Amino acid sequence: MAATPDHGKPAAMMSAITTIYLPLALAIIMLGLGLSLTMADFRRVLTQPRAVAVALLVQVVLLPLTAFALCHLFVLTPEFAVGLMLLAASPGGTSANLFSHLARGDVALNISLTAVNSVLAIITLPLLINLSLLYFLGADKSVPLQFGKVAQVVAIVLVPVLIGMLLRHRQPALAMRFERPVKLFSMLFLLAIVVLVMVSGWKAITAHLPSVGGAMLTFNLISLAVGYQLPKLVGLGRPQAIAIGMEIGVHNSGLAIALALSPLLLNSQTMAIPATLYSPIMMLTAGAFAWWLTRTRRSPQPHLD
Repeated sequence: MAATPDHGKPAAMMSAITTIYLPLALAIIMLGLGLSLTMADFRRVLTQPRAVAVALLVQVVLLPLTAFALCHLFVLTPEFAVGLMLLAASPGGTSANLFSHLARGDVALNISLTAVNSVLAIITLPLLINLSLLYFLGADKSVPLQFGKVAQVVAIVLVPVLIGMLLRHRQPALAMRFERPVKLFSMLFLLAIVVLVMVSGWKAITAHLPSVGGAMLTFNLISLAVGYQLPKLVGLGRPQAIAIGMEIGVHNSGLAIALALSPLLLNSQTMAIPATLYSPIMMLTAGAFAWWLTRTRRSPQPHLD
């Protein structure tokens, strides 16, 4: 599903990045994810069905509805609105595992949720992107879910994950040796992409910063709050609530940026801006949230006389 390319894009540099380096970086990112996953991470889902069901309810239903409402509340332009919907459809990032660990959450649940969401996103991402294009940009901008486009998403996202998992199964020592360097490379490459998007799209960012930045911050805070409070309301323990809160609040913004820029999909620098702004926001809020959770855990509980 390809949207019309943005006019005025720095052609040579952006073309090389989006057609060659970005798909390669995305494949390496997903390979790194696969290196950290085992079949046990999927089987573990069966031992915590309620926690997984709550997380998927928030991820698949509540987050897109929240994002849709914020698009109207902040009166986002159609391209920014599609970018926010893309971010809402993106699964939790691997950074969620780190923040969950810092906040003493159920990291094993985080890993399982990341595994399930990554596979589920193969279906939900193209569907939600196409519906967003249809609603915000009109019927002439939407593209039916063709088999070829779905196959391209599978090739970029799912196949590297399966290769990484196979390598982890067949050569666990080798996989664990490469896991950290691969993740470090992908983080540095995505940081470079974020900087490039911000520099080249600086005029659009500054022009819409009050609305787009406010929408991203509001979306992030709602994601963290709902992801943490809803599990507690249905009787899940604190570690599970922390894990789900981080999984829901710390999105894979790198994946959203890559899909927005990819010529195979949206091919739009403007649609990548919401996820670009979301990255630093979620790091700050998730870090503050983890600090607050550890503080409240260490605080002595009041004694009743």
